[in-house]
Amino acid sequence: MSRTITNIITKTITKAIVPLGAVLNQWYGAEWDTSESSPLVTRIASSTAAMDLHAVLPIQSAMKGCLLNADGTVNYYLKTTDWTKKANNDASDLSGTDGQVMVEIPAYYRKFETDGNTRRVKYSTYAVSGFHLVPKMYISAFEASLNRTNSKLASVVNASADYRGGNNNGALDGAVNSLLGKPATSISRTNYRTYARNNGTGWQMNFYNAHKNMWWLFMVEFANRNSQSPVNATLTAEGYKQGGLGNGVTTANGTEWSNFSGYYPFVNCGASNSLGNNSGEVDTVIADFGGAGVDRTFKVNRYRGIEMPFGHIWKNIDGINIKIQAVADGNESQLWTADNLSDWNDSNYTNYENKGLSSRANGYMSEALFGSDGEFVPKVATGGSTTYYCDYFYTNLPASGESLRTLLVGGGANDGAGAGFVFSDSRYSPSYAIALIGSRLCFLGA
Repeated sequence: MSRTITNIITKTITKAIVPLGAVLNQWYGAEWDTSESSPLVTRIASSTAAMDLHAVLPIQSAMKGCLLNADGTVNYYLKTTDWTKKANNDASDLSGTDGQVMVEIPAYYRKFETDGNTRRVKYSTYAVSGFHLVPKMYISAFEASLNRTNSKLASVVNASADYRGGNNNGALDGAVNSLLGKPATSISRTNYRTYARNNGTGWQMNFYNAHKNMWWLFMVEFANRNSQSPVNATLTAEGYKQGGLGNGVTTANGTEWSNFSGYYPFVNCGASNSLGNNSGEVDTVIADFGGAGVDRTFKVNRYRGIEMPFGHIWKNIDGINIKIQAVADGNESQLWTADNLSDWNDSNYTNYENKGLSSRANGYMSEALFGSDGEFVPKVATGGSTTYYCDYFYTNLPASGESLRTLLVGGGANDGAGAGFVFSDSRYSPSYAIALIGSRLCFLGA
């Protein structure tokens, strides 16, 4: 009998006799030292055998595109590699007729650990002791559109006037900078919340825990805190993912963007649909972006079916209120979050939990608040574009008293190296609404 066959039989027998308890306690994750500046992290697992989970990625690989009905039931799933088709190969309809185009993230278990300078994130599909349940949720595949007829936030591929993006300027229809097919912007957080909930029970705008969920799933999958690392489709020798999601739509010249569309969105929803449920980037050419006859090519990125998790336009998020105090009136920037959807508001911190103090200065995030719930907002911002988290943080302090702020994430089309999954901005009130701020649509259930 050959050595190869013997090894296969040995591994098969070994797996067959692994105690059930060992399987139910399996987890995989990542760790890093806060004093180390490299954005790369170390993959870890509950055992040597469980390291295979980094190749299988049982949670991340279960993320999949679907059409979600208003009541939160799945109308149908999309074909893994071709979203023009349903999973059964029939033609799909992403226009809104068959529901909202969403990415399903399964329920799973997670644990964040702090051990001196060491930080750890652990994942399991089982209820391992000390882990907490992360409920199943749906995140819009695209930056949010708005159904103008019924004021419902949407995730669709639809170039009709009823889903006109930006500020709904119909005078541009047919022009090279048309807003048809683009996400909606110039909407306050207050109104985004209302428009999302107009879809029915369980529907929300982009929210803090949803973005946190995406970020840590990405970070563990790629073992990298630099989400803008170049796309690298080649697996490591162990069969693990490497690289990142590329620059994304962050390389625009600000003057060109202003001249082209006044900082309104310019990439159509669904531009990366050729990637299906996968991660990566595709080229999109924007005619005349640099002036008459001067086209520009941008890289539209995607994470597990979620288009442009960063870049293009900022994404406003709910479920978080940041209390920023003047130097003479407390001198703190407090992060407050709420898990109960009914508590989300734009005026106070009632029933919110104080998660710690964020950076008082602008800069690249070098240390996240982290804690027992994995807060991604910066505690310290003294890093750089290629060190630690590699993403910038904006804030400012009121001259007196205190201000309640929302949090914007991801960055815009001209933010360059500062952008990324955890690029964030706490300078604005929830009522703030401009051309380059949008959101996403989410469903969390009743």
